[in-house]
Amino acid sequence: MTLSALLRRRQAAGNPIKVGIVGAGQMGEGLAITMERMEGMGAYVIVDRGSGRSAAIYRSAGIDGAEVIQTDDPDRASQAIADGKRVHTTNASLASAPPLDVTVEATGIPEMGARVALQAIAAGKHMMQMNVEADATVGAILRQRAREAGVVYSLSGGDEPGAIAELYEFATLLGYEVVSVGKGKNNPLIPTANPDTMEETAHRQMMNPKMLASFVDGSKTMMEMTTISNAIGYLPDRRGMHGPEVTPDTLASTYIPEAAGGILSEPGRVDYGRGIAPGVFVVFTTDHPKLVRDLRYLKVGDGPYWALYRPYHLTSLETPVSIAKAVLREETTLATDRPPSAETVAVAKKDLRSGERIDEIGGFCVYGVIEKAEVARRENLAPLGLATGSRLTNDVEAGTPLTYADLELEESNAIVGLRRAQDALMLQGCPERSSRRP
Repeated sequence: MTLSALLRRRQAAGNPIKVGIVGAGQMGEGLAITMERMEGMGAYVIVDRGSGRSAAIYRSAGIDGAEVIQTDDPDRASQAIADGKRVHTTNASLASAPPLDVTVEATGIPEMGARVALQAIAAGKHMMQMNVEADATVGAILRQRAREAGVVYSLSGGDEPGAIAELYEFATLLGYEVVSVGKGKNNPLIPTANPDTMEETAHRQMMNPKMLASFVDGSKTMMEMTTISNAIGYLPDRRGMHGPEVTPDTLASTYIPEAAGGILSEPGRVDYGRGIAPGVFVVFTTDHPKLVRDLRYLKVGDGPYWALYRPYHLTSLETPVSIAKAVLREETTLATDRPPSAETVAVAKKDLRSGERIDEIGGFCVYGVIEKAEVARRENLAPLGLATGSRLTNDVEAGTPLTYADLELEESNAIVGLRRAQDALMLQGCPERSSRRP
């Protein structure tokens, strides 16, 4: 039975999928409004920091004000949800309230993504992680915890990593050899971008300046490609990847091994490109003459490499599909079930001084660059997702990757403890592992 038919059945039975969303920004808003216009699914809880955006989102979605409750009380919230009402709150734990089926994290703050995921898993809720910053840092351990609890932990198909995963699944299912996967980058790459330099552009685009800065400084792209790398085991070819100028027509001649005329040292790589945003791609090959003839006849290209290019991703507007798959079929769109193969490491945006505290991703202190996990371990490089809130123990020059020895981690952060657990689980016996790592 199709997902739409299953959702219609849930609607007819008066039992729609009940979703709790943490984050009332651009992503949370689009997700909530989309679900409220669908059959069989609704945004029953929206959590924000007290901005009032949650209530405004429900009004925009056409929900009668009498059907919306504002409360931070768990019992009152659970009763309201059971009665079919909507709840807006500042209490993130209510996104995993008993009547809900699935929790969505959409803040982009690594610590929040880790805390919300832990709460959801402990409450027996499926967890849809739109927070790639958290997943790139502790996705493997969260996935394992979810499996032990009998719930789904997954990234969304609307974000680039999930959209790439769907193309990768399609190609590998048919027996093709996928040599590379990647995405387009929407913005110019300016590693020093910060909320001040992005303020005017962000205002024009009705965006949060810090969020825009995390796109422009490259952090978001690096973390997105880290998540897909960790899920499928493909590696960045070099620190920061290549990021060439490409078009849909040049994908199949660019993201292939150097020996075949491309830019990659070998197959099995992740990368990004300029000029193809907001699309995603996989490049594959086959040596069977019949398949080669058919691919040429079907005008996929001349070969011996071909690209599958999807020219869009709809971010949170697509997330309901992944939610429906998780709840109705217990399917995962994208998650890490192997030791992580890549890391997004923190690099100084400016000269940093000992004693200075690192601000949030997209801020003024650090940006992210993807690196092979083995190299990051060997060089003791600090993950970007652990940097926020940490205090510098050494001076670090602009453009220099931070090491664990440069940071005093914020011990109260859940993500620090999760990363310790992940390293202990995934890296047992790894000779490069340093005692200075958390």
